[in-house]
Amino acid sequence: MLLLAILLIPAVAAGVAYLLPRRGLRLALLVLTSVVHLTLVAVLWATPDVTALRGWLVSDPLGLIVLTLVSVLFLAASIYAVGLLREESPRGGRLFVTCLLGFLAATSLVSLSHHFALLWVGMESTTLAVAPLIFHRHDRRSLEAVWKYLVLSSVGIAFALLAVFLLATSQPVLPGMRALVLDDILANSNSLEKTWLRAAYVFALAGFGTKMGLAPLHTWKPDTYGEAPSLVGALMSGALTSCAFLGLARFTEVAVAAGLTDFTQPLLIAFGLISLVIAAAFIIGQADVKRLLAYSSVEHMGLLVLGLGVGGIGVYGSVLHVLNNGIAKGMLFLVVGNLVLATGSSVAADMRGMLKVRPWSAALLFVGLFAVTGSPPFGLFVSEFSIVSGAIRQDHWLVAAAMLVLLAIIFVGIGGMLLKIIFGTGTETTTDDEKATGDSALLLIGPLGLAALVVMLGLYIPSPLQDSLARAARLLGGVAP
Repeated sequence: MLLLAILLIPAVAAGVAYLLPRRGLRLALLVLTSVVHLTLVAVLWATPDVTALRGWLVSDPLGLIVLTLVSVLFLAASIYAVGLLREESPRGGRLFVTCLLGFLAATSLVSLSHHFALLWVGMESTTLAVAPLIFHRHDRRSLEAVWKYLVLSSVGIAFALLAVFLLATSQPVLPGMRALVLDDILANSNSLEKTWLRAAYVFALAGFGTKMGLAPLHTWKPDTYGEAPSLVGALMSGALTSCAFLGLARFTEVAVAAGLTDFTQPLLIAFGLISLVIAAAFIIGQADVKRLLAYSSVEHMGLLVLGLGVGGIGVYGSVLHVLNNGIAKGMLFLVVGNLVLATGSSVAADMRGMLKVRPWSAALLFVGLFAVTGSPPFGLFVSEFSIVSGAIRQDHWLVAAAMLVLLAIIFVGIGGMLLKIIFGTGTETTTDDEKATGDSALLLIGPLGLAALVVMLGLYIPSPLQDSLARAARLLGGVAP
């Protein structure tokens, strides 16, 4: 019942929100649902390995980590939405809250699914929930962005569906073995047809890699993140991409259990390095801060698959990086949203001197700069260090060297833009505007909470989380530190 409640409460709330006549009631329902959802997820941590629907839904360590990230980010975003909608009113306000709650239901389904077809349904549902949110401004540029997102996501999700079909084809017909149920597949992994399984993994990497935004399948990200409200960007970069990574990780579990590690690792390393190269190339000289964060997301998706690819402790770093990147990227998008509200633009040249205009948001942006670039004492330093250490320990010396060089280039590119936004000059006229009176508390609660979490994960990892990270790493063929 607990797992079903986590899925059904946001789904039912989405329908109720569309029927509510007043915006205040819809926003109250949004925040209440997010609080209840996080409470149920906390209960799930006290009673792990819960199952439902005959094993189609399971709260295993990896899924629970992603589900917790989704729930935490959604609570921060829902509080932020209350402050945001006091300053601007989107067209189709009913649909805005409804789609947000639908997104929570869909991502929860992905996190808990142990049936590959059900997982695919959840990923497709996230596409349908997010598309209207990208079309927030109802202008030509947002229409172009949502069209590109739908086209490329549809291609990616079609590849993922083909991967599911191929995985089903690789399964033998055995008494009592259920088709496409993860636990049954793992229990009979030695009986899988390896040729079909290899094909399934290639299509899974292409399909879920498109949803993650791995290069060269990333082209939807800059336009989509640039045009979507920062609140939506936070959920996409932090929660949606993490769910897509989970889909790829499920196929990796099967491949590892079937002894195909030598086949999967070169593919993952190649996609990871290409993503880092593309991110470094486009971050340098970038003019729009939201597009900068989009390429930063491409970078971190590359790090996630690199961790899986190098193996060993790198896998542990990859699983930890899911949490760290999701929290840090969510915080940065919400903070950038505050600065966009202050200036009316996401172009870096129009946002200089934000320390005078929005001091709290500028301070959080400064924190976010060092968090997202993997500097100590933030959580991303720990996870990135684990991935680099994994590469070195597994004798991938060239991969480790390339990672360090590319991460240094990315640090310079991100730092060059964000430091000018914080300390530069050029928007003093904004201080005379009504928008420059300061930061709304509702627009700061979420980013502040996320900033505290990413600092905590750099200094201390609670023992239940540490245990889940270690178990998840072992499932994916890695080891814990």
